[in-house]
Amino acid sequence: MSYSREEVLQYVYEEDVKFIRIAFCDVFGRQKNVSIMPDELERAFESGIAFDASSIAGFGNEAHSDLFLHPDPGTLAQLPWRPEHGGVVRMYSDITYPDGRIFECDTRSLLKKAIQDACEAGYGFSFGAEQEFYLFELDENGKPTRIPYDDAGYMDLAPEDKGENVRREICLTLERMGIRPESSHHEDGPGQNEIDFRYSDALTAADNTETFQTVVKVVANRNGLAADFSAKPLKDKAGNGFHINMSVSPEKDGAFDSMIAGVLKNACDMTVFMNPTENSYERFGQNRAPKYISWSPENRSQLIRIPAAAPAYRRMELRSPDPSSNPYLAFTLMIYAGLEGLERSMVLPPAININLFSASNEELEGLSKLPESLEAAKAAALESSFIRKYIPESIIDIYCGK
Repeated sequence: MSYSREEVLQYVYEEDVKFIRIAFCDVFGRQKNVSIMPDELERAFESGIAFDASSIAGFGNEAHSDLFLHPDPGTLAQLPWRPEHGGVVRMYSDITYPDGRIFECDTRSLLKKAIQDACEAGYGFSFGAEQEFYLFELDENGKPTRIPYDDAGYMDLAPEDKGENVRREICLTLERMGIRPESSHHEDGPGQNEIDFRYSDALTAADNTETFQTVVKVVANRNGLAADFSAKPLKDKAGNGFHINMSVSPEKDGAFDSMIAGVLKNACDMTVFMNPTENSYERFGQNRAPKYISWSPENRSQLIRIPAAAPAYRRMELRSPDPSSNPYLAFTLMIYAGLEGLERSMVLPPAININLFSASNEELEGLSKLPESLEAAKAAALESSFIRKYIPESIIDIYCGK
């Protein structure tokens, strides 16, 4: 349900809410928040809540430290793990300078602009997120270990799959917050799990991805476990992917193929924003994580696959991102890459209908690769006119470091 300002104020009064968390994220997608009391909510809607941006990496320095958070009433959600009476709610926010200008490192606002640009071009994009995570045991001091919660494998059942009840609690918590999980199961790695969401508009999908990671970490901790979303938590086991499903409407005159062609063309340049850590590049080319810039129907060895589905649910799945990426930036870049393909009527190259993990050197010859290191990904972004057109210089500097 989407709330107006007046409905949020009424909800807070009627439901005995005592704390309102105003949430945002840094440029890497790490979620932050400040809690305010109900008496401050009207002021927050009118003029925003000031915070010290110099304490957030990449947000400023002591000389220019004041920024303002403006809560989005449409994102109101109660936090089910907090007390029911004297409860806690959360809203995501936009970030501005004191004079009202949008803060250029506010990646949520970047995504909103991308959505508006797509709308003005006559297109809408829908997104569905699939994120994998590991569950690890805690030591006697409550610190995370690298001991997996179980030794189960792909889609195993209990008792081998010990994560079944944890996933159930995660899904029920998300439902209480208005988020609809579609499916959940054990993944390839020991202690590895996956929960998938129903598709939605880009902003909702990105907000939900941020909420998802918070809920998973909270529920895991309540069960005496630690959730790990890093790209490659265990060296010789499957990495964690953030598979992003994307569709376009209206889908006519080859729009779907042109969208994919645009994403393929810009895949290399976008990689540092989809895979922002050194650990990200340990995942590529192993355990169904892509290495080459290619596509194919259904084929999980490709960068982009087209899942088998009824025509009404046709979508592309980008398989390179990992959960350490910022979903607002990832979706922003995918929208602009797809738009470039659409506006230029790009032709989709032929599908590579082979298993790239077992292909011969002759079969792989001529295929372009994703960057093989963080440094290579930074270099590709710095040389990209596509990236410089859509990503502010300050964010490029933070990710790529000159």
